[in-house]
Amino acid sequence: MATATISTRSFLLHSHAHHHRQQSFAITSCRISTASINSPLTHSLLLTVSARPRNNFHPATVVFSSGNGGTGGTGGAGSGGGGGGHDGHDDQDRSRNRSEAILALAEAGRTMESLPKDIAAAIEAGKLPGSIIHRYFEFEKSPVFSWLLNFGGFKERLLADDLFLTKVGIECGVGIFTKCAAELEKRRERITKELDFVFADVVMALVADFMLVWLPAPTVSLRPPVALSAGAISKFFYNCPDNAFQVALAGTSYSLLQRVAAIVRNGAKLFAVGTGASLVGVGVTNTLINARKVLDKSFAEEADDSLPVLTTSFQYGVYMSVSSNLRYQIIAGVIEQRILEPLLHRHKLILGAICFAVRTGNTFLGSLMWVDYARWIGVQRTRE
Repeated sequence: MATATISTRSFLLHSHAHHHRQQSFAITSCRISTASINSPLTHSLLLTVSARPRNNFHPATVVFSSGNGGTGGTGGAGSGGGGGGHDGHDDQDRSRNRSEAILALAEAGRTMESLPKDIAAAIEAGKLPGSIIHRYFEFEKSPVFSWLLNFGGFKERLLADDLFLTKVGIECGVGIFTKCAAELEKRRERITKELDFVFADVVMALVADFMLVWLPAPTVSLRPPVALSAGAISKFFYNCPDNAFQVALAGTSYSLLQRVAAIVRNGAKLFAVGTGASLVGVGVTNTLINARKVLDKSFAEEADDSLPVLTTSFQYGVYMSVSSNLRYQIIAGVIEQRILEPLLHRHKLILGAICFAVRTGNTFLGSLMWVDYARWIGVQRTRE
């Protein structure tokens, strides 16, 4: 391990996380290590400095790339980039992410040791830009969000989308209303005779609502590298995004095949969710039908059969894996992340209201489509 001491002087670091402003840091001490960080860049150096951002002394760790093996000087250090990276643009993006994240740590007075292991590892790998680190620190201030950050799935989704919980609330909150309204619209005067169908549909929808937000939500990858012993298929799907249309962070890229595979993978998961939810919903409904037959003899004459449990459950799984999967992937990855959020990221209240309108409309549309699909395939028949 090589160690050097640099005399106190000032230098500039370019921070993309703060509106592309340059900030001046006064170095009081500096220790350079070439062997204390796992880095894909063979020319990377790890600098532990005492710096003064915004008139406060904070310890910080800053990563630089030497660029073509040279020492660079102040100009090379100021860029924080990865000149001469082995993978071209991706190496430069990862190096820039690393520098931005370290600046965020310095501004917050935090060290790498104070972070969870998955966050620290992602910073060292250059996966997280400074904006994500700042968002993580903001979440830590809230008791609710701080608790949710203990769960990997929530952490990955909240860091990618700070309105994730709002969208979960939208789906679950309006689920009952929109499902019932759609059932009334489709069944109209027959709704009293088809209450068993209505109940089954609402139960299935509510069980699935959470998963419809969870599975297609964009994520920030904090997972450790896949095991070397994993098969080729496992490794391929491991590297696919959670949302086929999500924006890739700098330093990360997805091929067209990986994005298509994300739709297939989520479709398989939603098929399992839909089938399981339907088994519960239809099972409960059949129980209610049989109980009603005992209490109401006239109903027993009209409804002499129960809902086909296996057929209905299978078909609902198919519907979830195709229709619901595509609609929610497009909403989360295209409409919200690529269109609405870039336009309204400074106006969270307006953004939340528009997301509410879009998701409410999508839920209502999905309910209408399921009723038509169920009748078309014959798992639900119209009762005159």
